[in-house]
Amino acid sequence: MSTDASLAPPRQDAYVIALVGFAHSVSHFFHLLLPPLFPWLMPEFGLDFVGIGSTMTVFFLVSGVGQALAGLAVDRFGPVRVLAAGISCFVAAGALLAQASSFAELIVVAALAGLGNSVFHPCDFTILNRNVSQPRLGHAFSVHGLSGNLGWALAPVFMTGIAAHSGWRVAALAAGLLAVPALLLIIAGRHHLVDESRHTGPKGPPVSTLEILKVRPVWMCFAFFFLLTMAFGTFQNFGAPLMNGLYGMSVAGAAATLSIYLLGGAAGILVGGFLTQSARQDRIIASALGAAALAVLLLASGWVPAGAVVALMAAIGFFTGLAGPSRDLLVRRAAAARFGQAAFGRVYGFVYSGLDSGLALAPLVFGGLMDKGSFGAVLIGIAVLQAAAIGTAMSVERS
Repeated sequence: MSTDASLAPPRQDAYVIALVGFAHSVSHFFHLLLPPLFPWLMPEFGLDFVGIGSTMTVFFLVSGVGQALAGLAVDRFGPVRVLAAGISCFVAAGALLAQASSFAELIVVAALAGLGNSVFHPCDFTILNRNVSQPRLGHAFSVHGLSGNLGWALAPVFMTGIAAHSGWRVAALAAGLLAVPALLLIIAGRHHLVDESRHTGPKGPPVSTLEILKVRPVWMCFAFFFLLTMAFGTFQNFGAPLMNGLYGMSVAGAAATLSIYLLGGAAGILVGGFLTQSARQDRIIASALGAAALAVLLLASGWVPAGAVVALMAAIGFFTGLAGPSRDLLVRRAAAARFGQAAFGRVYGFVYSGLDSGLALAPLVFGGLMDKGSFGAVLIGIAVLQAAAIGTAMSVERS
């Protein structure tokens, strides 16, 4: 077979995309292994919000550091083995949580889940870039992002539903078992995920990690993810109380706007996969994030009629999601242009550790403003982060 993966049958590409997408949905599900159970875990272990919140700090710290290290493992041992190891950590985290009897064990659960989460971006994007036809990569990245959103959406309903009916320990065990099918599917389909004959370009000569870290576009990609995810994380953590405080919405109504924001993001990701075929990635990112930032500033003004808040939140989510597939392709171009495929794992691992860094810092940076009731200032901060992210994306393209 030719080394050009554009000759790959559509059915083969669809199989790889679906398999990686399903695994990615499991990783996002485990982002929310613990938070939906907070109402049960806090009285069980005598914890306040600071104590229980520290479990998520551990999750994202381990995931962020682990993601950069996972990239090294991917380039050395291959993405399938590393991906299987990560999913195994999820199974172990669910099983340990089900029998946890101390706060220390909750910390271990968070660390295990963070370690499992750390492998997905370097593994997933290495597999997709090496095995999916280049003309379909935009759609592959779109499905990848959309599947993650679906995992987020499933976790609260799944965990709280089982916990309310059968207890939080049963919910934890069920979560661990949910990762088992993903592990078995990855193992069963491993031969479709390591087909060296279908790489989308030259693998390139061996390259050292130090050489990768000396390249400016790699750091710009890291900064892009850090800034963009800080903005997203602030909305994810504080979206509901922001709408409650700034527009006087009920708790239920404010929570609904956050759901609308996430659904808008999913729709944007889906549409963004098609746009990647017709325009430059940096232009799509600049247009989409620019529109999102303007919408956030409008929301920050407090002038938006209450009835229009939901529509504006949907628009912010949509434009942010629209940039997603182009964002992933931009990283691919930065990696392939300099190093070929020999460094995909390390580049994606380092760059996407910016995601975890942004998610970990967002509550610390904006929590104080929330406590002071400076809701408009929080939204202005989100818009500034989005605008700064545009600058880093344009810098990557120029480089």
